[in-house]
Amino acid sequence: MTSLTDFAFGLPKAELHLHLEGTLEPELKFDLAARNGIELAEKTVDAVKATYDFTDLTSFLAVYYPAMNVLQTADDFHDLAWAYLLRAKEQGVVHVEMFFDPQAHTSRGVPFGNVIGGYRRAAVRAESELGISAELILCFLRDFSAEHAMTTLMEALPYKAWIIGVGLDSDERDNPPGKFADVFARAKAEGFFLTMHCDIDQVGSVDNIRAVIEEIGVDRIDHGTNIVEDPALVALAKERGLGFTTCPVSNSFVTEQMKADEIVGLLREGLRVTVNSDDPAYFGAYVGENYVALAEQAGLSQTDLVQLAINSFEASWLTPARRAAFVAAVEAYATDHGVALPA
Repeated sequence: MTSLTDFAFGLPKAELHLHLEGTLEPELKFDLAARNGIELAEKTVDAVKATYDFTDLTSFLAVYYPAMNVLQTADDFHDLAWAYLLRAKEQGVVHVEMFFDPQAHTSRGVPFGNVIGGYRRAAVRAESELGISAELILCFLRDFSAEHAMTTLMEALPYKAWIIGVGLDSDERDNPPGKFADVFARAKAEGFFLTMHCDIDQVGSVDNIRAVIEEIGVDRIDHGTNIVEDPALVALAKERGLGFTTCPVSNSFVTEQMKADEIVGLLREGLRVTVNSDDPAYFGAYVGENYVALAEQAGLSQTDLVQLAINSFEASWLTPARRAAFVAAVEAYATDHGVALPA
């Protein structure tokens, strides 16, 4: 019988909650700093990792954004995405929808074209060299103004064919979904899919989740496990077939535990719960490791992991035919390993 870890890593899966800027490993950070003539405060990998002392979202962001200063050229952004895609390949990812934060770069003088040009080149390369289909999701920073978000959306329109959807991330405090209602309405009119972060255990979490479902009309929700506090909202999310892109290991850094009970509870209720890595360079676990961590914490079976993998494709923004093909590949993998398919 294949071990849980080997089974989880080999399981074909989609990753739907992955911040490209959150894949900046210390070694690459040093390489890019040297390439661009940037002096870093930390001089060793261990010194960089010693700064990863996160107790909440705010303390994480205080480390996360300054690290991006090493990203300057299109080649830098390509190399960052390519390094992630190589690791994703090792962990069974066959499709990925990757977040990127252009405002974190344009606000410090990096041209939008450098950002998306480098990322797009890596995505195209992944298809031909790794057999991974890769899409980009433009995320707006919610602690910037709605006007800045709209300007960024307009700047992105010439690259529309390279962007599958838009999202909303960064500090949720005092930045509710409604602040960006007009931006997301315009994005929807332009044909983009919609998602928004509803981070765990924020002030007003359930109200924000209600707003993204009922007012913004998102296609899926990032994190969002506080929805369990409102059974009526859970029923509505299930009725609409919304996906939830949960991130067990990163949860455990910013709260006391990985929200395993909530994630598994939603899974058992038949919601499209998925497992993802969020910012793996900072939290020390890529997607396969997140599958294993959740399984070990919650006592999940290999059949449960198969359901999570199926959910990852059903919650994706693939075309129906491609989605069905990926689901069939998951089922074939399970059958080949003697694992029962979900009922």
